[in-house]
Amino acid sequence: MFEKVLGLPVHVLVVHAVVVFVPLLVLLAVAYIALPRFWPRLDWAVGILAVVAPVTAWVAEESGEALQERQIARGFSGEILKKINEHAEYGELLFRYTLGLALAVILLLAATGSHPRASRLPRWVPPVLSVAVVGLGVLAVVYTWLAGHSGAEMVWGNTFD
Repeated sequence: MFEKVLGLPVHVLVVHAVVVFVPLLVLLAVAYIALPRFWPRLDWAVGILAVVAPVTAWVAEESGEALQERQIARGFSGEILKKINEHAEYGELLFRYTLGLALAVILLLAATGSHPRASRLPRWVPPVLSVAVVGLGVLAVVYTWLAGHSGAEMVWGNTFD
């Protein structure tokens, strides 16, 4: 399932979605926090991205593992295998932070929404969730960059020659 699509490794295709959706989730979530007057305009987009971003990160991680296994079967070893493993670790952490971010965002949307139960929550809940969203957002963006950069270095840095 995570091997190939149209002859190309799935990983090569899906990482581009991760590089777009994860930072976009962070950007819109921070905008949601900073601009309460735009909640009705942002909540739907933030909610959709809170589902899409971790799904793309998960597919990237799973397809990366399939590609990693294929490269090992092809005889990759030594320094290149070390770089592949480092890249895989970044991807795994990226998925975890993105999943945590998505959960925090969904809880924030619920806590600030118009549902009658949201108004009965303690006043400290939205600020605490906001801090969690920003912190996890920073980690998600950092690991998006680390995973993306290490992968690009392997491909475009002539490491596979």
